[in-house]
Amino acid sequence: MCSILVIDDEMGILRVLHEVLTQFGHHVEIAEDGYEGIQKFDDGGFDIVITDMRMPGIDGEDVVRHIRRSPHRTIPVICISGTPWLLKETSFDVVLPKPFPLQELIDSVWRLITIPFKDAASA
Repeated sequence: MCSILVIDDEMGILRVLHEVLTQFGHHVEIAEDGYEGIQKFDDGGFDIVITDMRMPGIDGEDVVRHIRRSPHRTIPVICISGTPWLLKETSFDVVLPKPFPLQELIDSVWRLITIPFKDAASA
C-alpha cells in the first residue's frame, strides 16, 4: 500500500505499530528518536510519517517543522501524543491522543493515502 516512517522513543510502541501497519500491507520503517527519524525521512521514499510528540532531543514538533520545510513538505504527518493539549504546532495532518484505538490509526492512514487521489480525480 504505502511506505510509512514511524518515530517513537518507546520500543514497545514501535513494535506494535510496525506489526499492525505491516499486517495491513504497508512497508514500515522505524526510528527510535527524532534525530534518527529526520535522517531516515531525508533519505526519502515515505508516503506518511507517524511521530510521537514528546521525545528527548528532537521532538514531534521539530520533526513536522523539518518535514514542512523540506522538498517533501506535503507528506502527511500523524502525531501521537499523551499530551495533545500541549501541542503548539498546527502542521500535523492528524493528532491521535494516546491511548488510541489501533483502528483509528489505520483509518487515519487510509484517509491520508486516499484523499489526494480523490482530489486529483475531481479536479
